[in-house]
Amino acid sequence: MNLRTSAAPDLAARTDALRRCFESIGVTRMHGVPVMNRALSVEAIGFEPCTGSAGDGTDGALGILLTPWFMNLIWLAPHGQAASPQGQSHARRLGGKRFDFIGAHEAGFGSYDMCSLFSPMFEFADQAAARATAAEVLLVLRRAERQIAARLASEPKPGRRGFLLGRVAPGPRP
Repeated sequence: MNLRTSAAPDLAARTDALRRCFESIGVTRMHGVPVMNRALSVEAIGFEPCTGSAGDGTDGALGILLTPWFMNLIWLAPHGQAASPQGQSHARRLGGKRFDFIGAHEAGFGSYDMCSLFSPMFEFADQAAARATAAEVLLVLRRAERQIAARLASEPKPGRRGFLLGRVAPGPRP
């Protein structure tokens, strides 16, 4: 399945459901909790399909969930597939760096993986500042991913015989 073309409407619906779920959490479980930055609101930012973000060939979608109490990288498994088990840590490689994601589940949404970027959120004066930070984080990660993919695509691939014999560079063919 090509996530970039066939999953776009599904991804928009899922990120909207994620936003609505955390808006509900904000007015219920988080109501009155002192770590809330009242200048911020819940927003799902920059979710896009991605391939292999875990370094294990898995497909999914990556973006940032911004709330008045945290800013997290969020990885969503393809619809119908489970993310990491709740509470279990899972390393993902993004932009050439390792990030530890934790499996989570919300009854109003389902499962997802999260990686904390900021918490609490008091260093952000307003929604625009928090949104700009989230956009910059995604820009840096995605630029580095594209650079890594371009470098890997330009590296010579060993022939089958070279691969089987342990040679890294392609050798002359017999």
